[in-house]
Amino acid sequence: MAINRVKTVILGAGNVGAAVAHGLALERLCGELVLIDINREKAWAEAEDLKHALSAERSNIRVKSGGYEECADADIVILTAAPKYIPGQSRPDMAAKAAKITEEVIPHIMAKGFKGFFIVVTNPVDVISNLVQKLSGLPPYRIIGTGTSLDTARLKIYIAEKLNVDPMSVNAFCMGEHGDSQVIPWSLATVGSKPFAEVVRDNPDRLKHFDRQTALQEIKDVAFDIVNRKGSTTFGIASAACSIVSAIVHDSRTVIPVSAWLNGEYGEGNIYAGVPAVIGMEGVKELVEYNLASDESAAFRHSVSLIREYGRKIGL
Repeated sequence: MAINRVKTVILGAGNVGAAVAHGLALERLCGELVLIDINREKAWAEAEDLKHALSAERSNIRVKSGGYEECADADIVILTAAPKYIPGQSRPDMAAKAAKITEEVIPHIMAKGFKGFFIVVTNPVDVISNLVQKLSGLPPYRIIGTGTSLDTARLKIYIAEKLNVDPMSVNAFCMGEHGDSQVIPWSLATVGSKPFAEVVRDNPDRLKHFDRQTALQEIKDVAFDIVNRKGSTTFGIASAACSIVSAIVHDSRTVIPVSAWLNGEYGEGNIYAGVPAVIGMEGVKELVEYNLASDESAAFRHSVSLIREYGRKIGL
């Protein structure tokens, strides 16, 4: 895919949309970037501000704001439009309002003849990814939710800080719901290729207080801690979205834990959930199916059952 010809549209010019736009532009992951928002003045202002920033980067990426007509020849549409977060609200609490926004915008996009990839950031991302696929009618491999990619980044940072190592040396991931029921397959986690269970066993002084459930809870809670202090998470989720775009436009076949359509993998089907997937120029090329421990498999099935429950509440 010729990156200088890639056109990306970001639907939603709030804090997250603006951060995604900035990340895409700095990494030069498209040739044309368009911001769309119900607040046209805000979209225009963000586009102008970004253009000014790019002048210092000597970038020739074309940035502008516009309307749904810009989706007609877009290669990628990134959905970040979402209801305003209310403190104390869980992701499922936001599902009905997020679904209403999604049901309003997707038909407009498809009416313009869009045939590219949807990258879904809007929470609850697993449910909304499912809804986008239903409304768009596009093949499931073209709709990719950010899923547990951000949770995975948080997990790697958490482990790396405990051990004082580079996060790149940590190989671990989260799966299932991007939310309270997410699962960490500890049996598959490694640090420098060493199984994490052995790392814990061989480092009793550094990790004598390490507890898996506490770690999982802290990784889940940090999102709300950030949102309660600054209003939204921005840089982390923007980086997660950009990594998916990068895998598509570079056809890198990178394995990323995303919200993807399950078709029998892990014993589940006809639903979007966070699982490691190979991402390339065709979107989701395949899902990576690991052999989970029995308790991890049960926890994943429980997580998927909750996603189904949230989906039923919005008519999926």
